[in-house]
Amino acid sequence: MDQKIKLNKEKRQDMVRTIQTYFLKEREEELGDLAAGLLLDFIMDKLSFEFYNQGVYDSYKFINERTEDLLGIIKYE
Repeated sequence: MDQKIKLNKEKRQDMVRTIQTYFLKEREEELGDLAAGLLLDFIMDKLSFEFYNQGVYDSYKFINERTEDLLGIIKYE
């Protein structure tokens, strides 16, 4: 079940520009659209699952804590 992240054209362009800006500011390197796009592809293909998994874990933890809070509203006679 390999589902890749799909970005619309505008979002992808924004992310490529963000990578280019980062490299220019932090490393004083100019990256072209192709290089920045390839780096974005690498991050999405090889690293994004870690962010996804962390989001799932954080959501689970949040929901689990809130579900336990429900026991606090039990009413007794």
